[in-house]
This record gives sequence, C-alpha cells and structure tokens, in this order.
Amino acid sequence: MREFGGAFKRGLLAMAGGRSPWGGGNKGGDDPDSGPDQPKGEDPDESNPSPGPRNPWVPPGDGPPRRSANIEDIFRGRDRRGGGGGGGGMPRMPELPGGRKWFPLIIGAILVLGLVFSSVHLISPQERAVVKTLGNYTRTLNSGLAFSAPWPIETVDVVDVQGVRAVRIPASGQKAKLILTGDQNLVDLSYIVRWNIKNLEQYKFRLAEPIETVNEAAEAAMRASVAEKTLDETFSGQGRAEIEQRVRERMQKTLDAYRAGIDVLGVEIAKADPPAEVVDAFRDVSVAEQNADAAVNQARGYAQQILAQAEGESEAFDKVYEQYKLAPKVTRQRLYYETMERVLSQTDTTIIEAQGVTPYLPLPELRRRAKAQPSTTVTAPKEH
Repeated sequence: MREFGGAFKRGLLAMAGGRSPWGGGNKGGDDPDSGPDQPKGEDPDESNPSPGPRNPWVPPGDGPPRRSANIEDIFRGRDRRGGGGGGGGMPRMPELPGGRKWFPLIIGAILVLGLVFSSVHLISPQERAVVKTLGNYTRTLNSGLAFSAPWPIETVDVVDVQGVRAVRIPASGQKAKLILTGDQNLVDLSYIVRWNIKNLEQYKFRLAEPIETVNEAAEAAMRASVAEKTLDETFSGQGRAEIEQRVRERMQKTLDAYRAGIDVLGVEIAKADPPAEVVDAFRDVSVAEQNADAAVNQARGYAQQILAQAEGESEAFDKVYEQYKLAPKVTRQRLYYETMERVLSQTDTTIIEAQGVTPYLPLPELRRRAKAQPSTTVTAPKEH
C-alpha cells in the first residue's frame, strides 16, 4: 500500500513538470515528496534563502521563492513589533518620562477619589447625619454641604428625620390583638401609629430597637386607654376619638421618659370588632339590643301621646271649673245632661225608674222607626 501511494505521488509530480506546486525539494533523494528544486543532500538553510513550501499564488520565477509563515515566525514578528499596531495585539499605554509605570498612579487616583467622596456630604433639608469618629459619636450634621474626615476615621450616617413612619398593630399575618374593655368584654382592635424622628442622636444611640420600642409603647397605651371605656364606647365614633387621643398622649409620655427621640404624630383605630369566636353571639346580642331600643322608643311615644291627651283634658276641665265657679247650678245641670247624652247614645237598652215613665225605652228602635217614617207636612186651613 505504501509503494502504491509513493508511485501515485510520483505520477502527480511528473504531470506537474517534476516539481511540487508548493515548492520545496527532496532531502533524501528517494523521498517521493521532495522535488527537483532542492539539491540532494544539501541543507535547505544553505541552498535556499527561503526554505519550506512555495506560495502557490505567486508564479514561478517571480523573485525569490516564497513560503507561508509558520507559528514561530508569527510570534517572532510580534516580539520585534513590540506587540502593537497592525497585528491585532493589545494596545499599550505610552510610557511615562523616566520609565515610570502607570499602575501606581491609577491606584493613587482611586484612593484620592475615595477620600474625597467619603469626606464631602450633601444633606437634603429633611435629613440629618450623625458622625462617628473611630466608632464613637462626635457630632450631628444639619442639612447642606458638610465635611468630615475620610473613611474609616469618621463614618457618616444620613437619616430622613422628617419623613412620616407608620406602624400597623398587629402587623399583617399576625394574630388578632384582643383587648379587655372596662365592662369586662374583649374587643379585637387594629390600629396604625404614625411617628417621625425629633432627635436623631437619641434615636440612634439611646434605643437598641426603636421600631420595637414604638410597638411596645403603643400596645401598652392602647390597653390602658381601652380599659377606661365600655364596649359600646369603643365601637362608637366619639369613643374611638377619645381612645386615639389618650393613646397618643400616653405613648409620647413613655417615649420621652425613654429619651427615644421620637415624636408621635397620631394614632388611628382601623378596626374594632368582637373576637372571631363570638361574632355570631355578638350579632344576636346586637339584634336583641336593637329590638329593645325599638320597644323603648315605642313606649316612650305612647307615653307622650297619653300625656298630651291628659294635659288637654286638664286644660278643658280648668275652663269648665272657671265657668262652674260663676254659675254652679247651671253648670252642674249642663254637665249632667252632656254626660247622660254621651252615655245613653252608646247603649241600646235604657231602664228608667220614675213615676209616669215607661220603665223600658227601646231608644235605638224608636230612633230607627223615626227615620223610617216619611216626613209629612201639615198645612193650616185658610180662613174665609
């Protein structure tokens, strides 16, 4: 198989005029891969100034033989060019006078910029800043442009002191807060406390957990204020307003005693409901109370009606009495007739015990007969 391959290569060289299209010679003479351009047994570096395969794109005889570059020549050319320009290498920064390096200057510039940015502070109008020197508080910076020693000598902590912070109790996902009222009832309260910072130094260094302190003070003040009210007052609008005001005052007094540096802006009760376990029973009680109130109102209306009627009759009696004092006999007779007329007009049977009078008087029957008889007209006779 190797002999067949060698013969095939020799045939191709013969067809090409006895030379390889890539140039190059035959070192050993018997090697079919070598061509006539290379004398037998000679060193390629001595006989050919450009040893190696010939460039197939350059016609033979045009100048000295050329060959394609190998990997060693590429890196050797890079070393001669200094790694820049035209060869696609990494760009190099220009050298400084005296052969100094750029790296120390870049590190120094970064350090200077870091010192400048850590020493100059622009504080907005709603902010204040506390300065700690080597970890200890030294001063407070007001709004505006301020300066400090660079980090880590001094550290500056900027805080928004005028922004309103809100705490909801209980927080989302927590269990209901059941509070005992003054009439020994439980109520489920949810409220919001709004506050801000009035003294940044006290806020940062007097309390370990400021937000937790606000929550605890709010819960204690709410329980004390609700215990002074009944369940109905807790549900009413006026009672809620009084509770909110008392909670804010109690919270502020407690936080000032702690020197917390916190100003309580307001407390708002968001929800006041009975416990979830007794909601149905509470609704039944509410319905019963509403029915009782309706019955009481109805009774009061009836009492007012009777009272007005009695007052009217009393006024009428006073007027009759004045007339009676003027003419007692006549007034007494008139009252008797009016009373008998009112009583007898409502009865169907009347029995009278008197001489010469029929003891039984069917008055309604006589009245009906009188109405049933046709009316007759009596005319007097004419005189002649």
